[in-house]
Parts: sequence; structure tokens; C-alpha cells
Amino acid sequence: MEYSAEQERAAVRAAGAELARYWWLSLIAGVAWVIIALVVLQFDQASVTTVGVLVGIMFLLSGVQQLALAALVDEHKWVWAVFGVLLLVAGVIALISPENTFAALADILGFLFLIVGVFWIVGAFAERATNELWWLGLIAGLLMVILAFWTAGQFFIEKQYVLLVFAGIWALMHGATDIVRAFELRKLRA
Repeated sequence: MEYSAEQERAAVRAAGAELARYWWLSLIAGVAWVIIALVVLQFDQASVTTVGVLVGIMFLLSGVQQLALAALVDEHKWVWAVFGVLLLVAGVIALISPENTFAALADILGFLFLIVGVFWIVGAFAERATNELWWLGLIAGLLMVILAFWTAGQFFIEKQYVLLVFAGIWALMHGATDIVRAFELRKLRA
């Protein structure tokens, strides 16, 4: 059965109206990400354990957020669910051994930034039909990909400092995107 363009738009609007009821969840998540970013950006080299714990919490929050999205969407919910479960597992592992988490993340930081950047780019294009500000996610994703390649070329000691800074920047960009998305969803309510 083939749908017309108008029927597809109506379906997208209906899904958007359903998501708009929960706009405040995205706002709360965005504010939480910004608070985490501010905390991370205050740490120095002596705060490795704390940063490892915060990274674990960031993974857990992101995992819960992905699972919530999986529960709200009809199509491709398995993709959101898989990412959610993977992020939850990573969060638990990070909380079990925060010092090792910090060292491991510093070692593979470029690769992690690349994964996040690609995920944000794909998400931006997926939201293109329903979100006027889809390009914000695209820009954030492109910046993350650039950071990935730059970080991959650094030495381990420098990567530790980069991790402290960019974990905070990552959380800040995630928070800003969630806050903007919340108000975009809120506009769909009316």
C-alpha cells in the first residue's frame, strides 16, 4: 500500500503531536546535560575518579533517553533501543571502575567522538522533515567529527586533558540540542 505525500505529512504531524505532549522531558534532560557539562568543565587532572563517574552517569542518562525515544516512536524503534541498551551497559561498566573508565576513554576518545558525531548527523537528517532546526544537530555532529579526527592525533597525556574539556563540551552540546528540541516540540502542541 502506497501513501501519498499528504498522508505521510499527516502521519508525521500526528507523531509530532504525540511527542509534543512530552516536550518537558527533553527540557529536563537538556538542563541535566548542561549541569553535568558545568561540573565536568570545573575538574582538573586530580579529578579522574569523579570524571569517570560523571561519564558513567552521562552514558546512563543518554541510554535512558534513547530507550524513552524507542518507546515513543513507531518505526525503527529497535535502533533507539539497541543504542539505549549499549549506553546503559557502558554506564554500568564506567561506574564499576571509574579510574579505568577515564584512562580507556582518553585512549579511544577520537573514536568515541566519531561515533557520537555520526549518530548526531544521522539524527539530524532523520528529523529534517519534522524539525525546522534540524541543522543544529547537523552542525553539532559535524563539529564532533572534526574533533574526533583532531583528538585521534594527540598523545595520551594530552588526551586526558582533552577528555576533561570535551566531555564537558559534549554534554553541553547535547544539553543545548535537547533544550532547543524541547521548545520545538512545545510549538507542535499548539
